[in-house]
Amino acid sequence: MNITKRKPHTPGEILLEEFMRPHGLTQTQLAEHIGVTRRRINEIIKGKRALSPDTAIRLGKLFKMSPEYWLNLQMKIDLWNELYGQKRSFKIKPLKLVTQK
Repeated sequence: MNITKRKPHTPGEILLEEFMRPHGLTQTQLAEHIGVTRRRINEIIKGKRALSPDTAIRLGKLFKMSPEYWLNLQMKIDLWNELYGQKRSFKIKPLKLVTQK
């Protein structure tokens, strides 16, 4: 996976722009279609809630695609947040590899 310093789009941004708007779905309609609360959808779209495996499966079934698509989006944003978002440094020295003779 190629992680750049440019922040990736959140699953919620992709959900809204690439799926909900083209299909004319409101948050309430999407929530009803996949059997979750509107609040869950709203929090995902606003980036206040991570997209869970449960939600990934539901969205995958609704849009006829793999749940891994949604989970990969979440993984990218989670990893980016850890690497660049919190500005913390890891004080870890890499292991020296033992060479075999």
